[in-house]
Amino acid sequence: MVNVRLISLGFIAVLLAVGLSVQAEDEQLIFAVVSEVPKDRSRVAAKISSNDVVSDAKLLASDTIQNNLIWKKLEICHAMRIEGFKSPEGVKIASVRIIDAAMLPMSLQTFAGDCLIKKAIEVAPLAD
Repeated sequence: MVNVRLISLGFIAVLLAVGLSVQAEDEQLIFAVVSEVPKDRSRVAAKISSNDVVSDAKLLASDTIQNNLIWKKLEICHAMRIEGFKSPEGVKIASVRIIDAAMLPMSLQTFAGDCLIKKAIEVAPLAD
């Protein structure tokens, strides 16, 4: 009787491990640059690069991500390294790090540079 329970628990543990490894395989490394002024912090418009393919997408932040102080200070042109899952609605963020634009893949560096120049031209005159 004890052996059957141990085997059952072992079988359940193996199933959970396999399920978690399948879920971890779906998680992707994605680089992103905020492309519009964030109005809704739960859905941020961005240019993303995944496997060197650039596209427009929404970054979908969970409550945990939204409560992060850095996410609350998110601005246009911020560059990010994201681990997350692609979905039809956008990219569901598992973890995020703000990075320097020089750390972006080449496919996004042009957009990030243009974004920063545009931001400097539009915002700098307002600083006086």
